[in-house]
Amino acid sequence: MTVEITPLESVTPDVVEAFERLLPQLSARAPEIGEGELKRVAAWQGATVLLARLDGRIVGTLTLVLFPIPTGTRAWIEDVVVESSARGNGVGAALVHHALDLAREAGARTVDLTSRPSRVFAHRLYESVGFEVRDSRLYRYELSRP
Repeated sequence: MTVEITPLESVTPDVVEAFERLLPQLSARAPEIGEGELKRVAAWQGATVLLARLDGRIVGTLTLVLFPIPTGTRAWIEDVVVESSARGNGVGAALVHHALDLAREAGARTVDLTSRPSRVFAHRLYESVGFEVRDSRLYRYELSRP
């Protein structure tokens, strides 16, 4: 099986169906996403949504976010998910390698990502392609707080 990686260029019914199927595999708390939200993300110039296909069927996705800051171009990988039935076929590695190539072309010096401690298989993937665990602390502020 050959993995085909392409950027999301148009939001079609098969793309919407794929995200409805894939996002719950990423997180049980993942919000439902519809056509409008997918179009908004796809149109944003700072984000590249990559789709992975096996035999023409979308089985994975990854979002690469690039943004300029005074110290250079930053790159983040977000929302990496591969359909459970397609895991072990190199889909995740193909997505990550493609994103790394795009980040390199954009002039980023590093690419960061976060991954929950429970995602052991994802950690193995990231480490197998060269990511290193950083001694850092992630902070989050919930804007919905009073």
